[in-house]
Amino acid sequence: MRLSGYRLSIFLALFASASITAKAATFAWTEQEIDTIEIGYGLALRDVDGDGKRDILLADKKTIQWYQNPSWQKHIIARDLTMRDNVCIAARDIDGDGRCEVAVGGQWNFSETIQDGAIHYLHPPVDRRDLWTPITLPHEPSTHRMHWIQASDGGYRLAVKPLRGQGNVGDEGYGLMLMTYERPEDPQQAWTRELVSNFLHQSHNFHPVNWDTDPEEELVVASREGVWHFDHQRGFWRARQLTDQFAGEIRDGRLPGGRRFMVTIEPMHGTTSAIYGEPSSPLARWPRLAVLHDQLKDGHALAVDDFLGVGSDQVVVGWRGMNPRGVPGIRLYAPIDQTGTQWHETILSDASLAVEDIKAADLDGDGRPEIVAAARQTKNLRIYWNRTR
Repeated sequence: MRLSGYRLSIFLALFASASITAKAATFAWTEQEIDTIEIGYGLALRDVDGDGKRDILLADKKTIQWYQNPSWQKHIIARDLTMRDNVCIAARDIDGDGRCEVAVGGQWNFSETIQDGAIHYLHPPVDRRDLWTPITLPHEPSTHRMHWIQASDGGYRLAVKPLRGQGNVGDEGYGLMLMTYERPEDPQQAWTRELVSNFLHQSHNFHPVNWDTDPEEELVVASREGVWHFDHQRGFWRARQLTDQFAGEIRDGRLPGGRRFMVTIEPMHGTTSAIYGEPSSPLARWPRLAVLHDQLKDGHALAVDDFLGVGSDQVVVGWRGMNPRGVPGIRLYAPIDQTGTQWHETILSDASLAVEDIKAADLDGDGRPEIVAAARQTKNLRIYWNRTR
């Protein structure tokens, strides 16, 4: 494993009454290469073995594996689930035993919209380092992203989103079927499915949020038709359009003044990362506050967290440089005012890591989130350890 260290300063503007007081926050980190991988389609950071530490889970090309914190020993829990590649993973403790449940998507085929795609729930053995038992669930074509989300009854549902609608040609035709799956007591039995949406035509990513006062989580979906918010109310999923720009990636956070924001990559595999602020009216579209970067090469991943420990959030943007070809990279953006219109950029990585997916979570229990990135072209899995003081 290779370790290297960096220190950079990011200047944040903090507001006190009517005046602005500048405060310097230093973002410091070390890098640790964990493994050489094949593609690294999807990451999750959850506690697999119940020791109270978050482990790294990875959906690689033909294997599903987890890396045990803190040794990062690799345990392969599934192989060759489908003829084609795996594409996504969802992990969360849904039964309260302190250990995460895992679902994965596969049979990935970017252009096929008739039958390819797959969903498997992985039933764990007594020793979670061994192979898990795959249980096949019904699927829509072009399975692409999934999340476990909390429901109104206190349980959890597996939300699964295809890339495109069934039979689409040139993203025209039927809308994609975003569905939730409820696990029965015996996961081998039929899972109850519910339709969330069927009118979007291309959607690369989505994200669970909780923007209201109930414990139930909602979904924000990045799509060709813009960013949409879906909230389960009185037995139905209610849709609300937030933006009209074709977006491929979506995450949310809080600005220094407390205002909620969203960050996108536009369009899918796009060039532009933009910030949108929550409007005063719940029915209004979200205004664009800033463009973080408009020359991304194949933008593919976002993470939002308080990496600096200042009580508000910063944004990590990653791009692959695969199509179109270019130099990949990861950059961290910190707001320098309460309005979210000005952001400071820090370069975290360049050609050494071509991002396929990024996740953030505290891996060492010090209260500061780390950044974990998986890469397709450069074939590496890396932790950026947060050493901010």
